[in-house]
Amino acid sequence: MRLPLLWALPYFAPCLAAAEPSFYRDVRPILQQQCASCHRPGGASSGLDVTTYSALAAGGKRGAAFVAGQADESLTVKYLLAVAQPRMPLGGAALPNDQVELIRAWINAGAKDDSPAVETSTAKPALYSQAPVITAVRYSPDGQLLAVAGNGEILLHRADGSGLVSRLPGQAERLLSLAFSRDGKILVAGGGTPARFGEVQVWDVAAAKPLRAMKLTTDTVFGASLAPDGSRIAVGCADNTVHVFDAKSGEEAYKIGNHENWVLSTVFGVNSQRLVSVGRDRAAKLVDAATGRFLENVNLLRGELTAVARHPAKDIVVLGGEERVPYVYLMDRPKNMKIADDTTLVRKLGRQNGPIMTLDWSPDAQLIAVAGAAPEVNLYDAGTGELRWALKGHAAGIYSVTFSPDSKRLAAAGFDGQVRLYDTSTGQLVKAFIPVPMAAMGGAQ
Repeated sequence: MRLPLLWALPYFAPCLAAAEPSFYRDVRPILQQQCASCHRPGGASSGLDVTTYSALAAGGKRGAAFVAGQADESLTVKYLLAVAQPRMPLGGAALPNDQVELIRAWINAGAKDDSPAVETSTAKPALYSQAPVITAVRYSPDGQLLAVAGNGEILLHRADGSGLVSRLPGQAERLLSLAFSRDGKILVAGGGTPARFGEVQVWDVAAAKPLRAMKLTTDTVFGASLAPDGSRIAVGCADNTVHVFDAKSGEEAYKIGNHENWVLSTVFGVNSQRLVSVGRDRAAKLVDAATGRFLENVNLLRGELTAVARHPAKDIVVLGGEERVPYVYLMDRPKNMKIADDTTLVRKLGRQNGPIMTLDWSPDAQLIAVAGAAPEVNLYDAGTGELRWALKGHAAGIYSVTFSPDSKRLAAAGFDGQVRLYDTSTGQLVKAFIPVPMAAMGGAQ
């Protein structure tokens, strides 16, 4: 029988104490969980960022965060022990003694940096005993690949489902959203490990290698989107914020705090100059993507919103969520009209058989796909709002849909662990497959 972690610690404590403390293995996880919500890029309280060794070493407005070899003279330790005021974490419970002692031991041992150049998982990709819930699928812009989110990894498949091309393992336990750059060279994933951290991953698709991974908040992140010009990455968060990053450097550009509940999906405008975010506060909020300045609410408030997708060539969005009805809105509102009314409503689509969890707009602008808690995908004529096809075959709810670049195929996946490919001209199922290597299949990769 495997011992719970807390029971096992006393048996292994002598071994842990004998090993030299590691910044990356020991100290960084503590800082991420306890301190990074305030001390992070783009919102560093007192100018202190604790998310990387280099940022921590740079210190903040009150001076150096640590003095190598002298823990008791280091500001980090002084604030954690309330020797300096106010005690940190500000407004939270004091750190457990064992965590403070780990930080002290690391500083006293020389405060060395052992961070890898690029963070990724060191574990060999595993075989699966059962198909995992699939939370995200996305076609590459050239139509050659289909990216699928598995447990702690992204699986790149041939677009027709004929075979697995590569596996991209990361630190996050779950990835909830995927976005390709316009040229298909970069893949962005958003997710995290619940109750521990959120993570934005950036991958080199051709090399199947990580470029960077950005940690933020103390929970998973949602609805990652990449600006059409490749300049910005946006994600929604469970702390009611939207975080926007510089796509090339990974540095946080700004944080948006105008939502009143979890933010679950984001999308940039056609020219990358604006950003729409939706969430549990029922609002679709429009901001200036360069500065994060709030512009207005796009919609009339109804039920909680889960998903947003944009017209491929116009600043028109479709929204959906708890109310089960997809609404199509213009992003632009004439100045003489009242804010947050329905004057920008283009049309509403049919009521679904369950809450909406995912939306997509076909690249040829002709179709809108809607899916969610019901085991079906409904395809609507984007011009008239008429139902074109009801795509069947799923055994349970659907969490992600994506159109192929030529709009001839739609991939859908969700709770039952299978990816299904449909012909959008006929509504017929073309292929269904489990996207992960199963133990019973001998682990072929």
